[in-house]
Amino acid sequence: MPLMQLTDLTARQLLDGFRTGEFGPQEAARAALDRAARIQPEVNAFVRLTEEEALAQAAESERRWRRGEPKGLLDGVPVTVKDILPMRGHPTLRGSRTISPEGSWDEDAPSVARLREHGAVFVGKTTTPEFGWKGVTDSPLTGITRNPYDPSRTAGGSSGGSAAAVALGAGPLSLGTDGGGSLRIPAAFCGIFALKPTYGRVPLYPASAFGTLSHVGPMTRDAADAALLLDVIGAPDARDWSASGPAPGSFAAGLDGGVRGLRVAFSPALGGQVAVRPQVAAAVRRAVAGLAGLGAYVEETDPDFSDPVEAFHALWFAGAARVVQRLSPEQRKLLDPGLREICGQGARLSALEYLAAVDARMDLGRRMGLFHERYDLLVTPTLPVTAFEAGAEVPEGSGLRRWTGWTPFTYPFNLTQQPAATVPVGVDGDGLPVGLQLVAARHRDDLVLRAAHALYEAGLASVPPDRAVAA
Repeated sequence: MPLMQLTDLTARQLLDGFRTGEFGPQEAARAALDRAARIQPEVNAFVRLTEEEALAQAAESERRWRRGEPKGLLDGVPVTVKDILPMRGHPTLRGSRTISPEGSWDEDAPSVARLREHGAVFVGKTTTPEFGWKGVTDSPLTGITRNPYDPSRTAGGSSGGSAAAVALGAGPLSLGTDGGGSLRIPAAFCGIFALKPTYGRVPLYPASAFGTLSHVGPMTRDAADAALLLDVIGAPDARDWSASGPAPGSFAAGLDGGVRGLRVAFSPALGGQVAVRPQVAAAVRRAVAGLAGLGAYVEETDPDFSDPVEAFHALWFAGAARVVQRLSPEQRKLLDPGLREICGQGARLSALEYLAAVDARMDLGRRMGLFHERYDLLVTPTLPVTAFEAGAEVPEGSGLRRWTGWTPFTYPFNLTQQPAATVPVGVDGDGLPVGLQLVAARHRDDLVLRAAHALYEAGLASVPPDRAVAA
């Protein structure tokens, strides 16, 4: 098979090819690295490529496959890692000029360690805004990451480099993080799948300054690959005291249950609180009709909450202030100006104001817990807009101040710690991807993955074929 065709395969298809001997991990690694190098000048998805390491890992994997002794569930599959998560042997700079690349860098994050144990091949580290603070990906360190469908537009964030890399074939799997939508936002803008698992399902270390808002999750071409990746990275790790125990079963094995009989609440605008662009609304509504056609009981209704943005801001801004607390005045001058601004706001919050935000968060969790006694799934648009101009925190002319103004469907479910995924369900008039969000009760990641997989199997979810970047 020509190397470039390998970049269009899912992780499962690559594993099938390794198993039959049709092609090997070295071919897959070279194809992913070549694709990554080709897209980098225009899209800027990578902080660094790890070519030498990847080729060595692929050679070892190929020897194992030839012996019929694969190391794990992902042996030989090319993967990328957001440069928020430590990866042994490489600096983790987190999009910031305030972090020195010097040092031993001798520890893997738990999710990275699990990938290594399962034989994955590390292609490179992907871009992030500084410390992952906003819903688009640009930073003083690495510049702007651009959208695969139109490089004049943003890839979204904060896992924008990972989303662009997966969309353009530089490895079918990527690890991202999500504190307010940072997996789902770029995945929706770039036409791929992403899952923010229930908090604690994937161990996180070092602990995030944003606390229990922050999740680690899979970014993939489809739900089946995400389930496979979650089976790997969801294993316990002693370094995260807040993580869940072992999963009750395999997520990949439970994909085929379908949606027949599931109770689905469809909230097109959170009770009219969100102005959704008509083409986005139409694409999401078509997919919801498809769920009904697959046997789900769909009711148009809204969860019982008003916009929790003030509580989210208090927790998010305080976390940002904590991130930079030890920086010198000279280092602070190097920060992204928007980050520096919210850090100032966070530093001025009192303990009582912070605890009031915690109270609001707990009340929101209670409301959603009761909601899911009546409904198995909540469906919303992932975002009310499609990708806008690159290099801007908010769409031009929107009048919005912060990225949370255009992400009202994502951050509430970081506050509640629920599993939430985005599925591509079409494009707008400019050919830009539209995402649908699936949300379930805490610890029901299996339902989110099942429903998403049903959409893919029915042809209701797909990666749009036309990408502006020559891949």
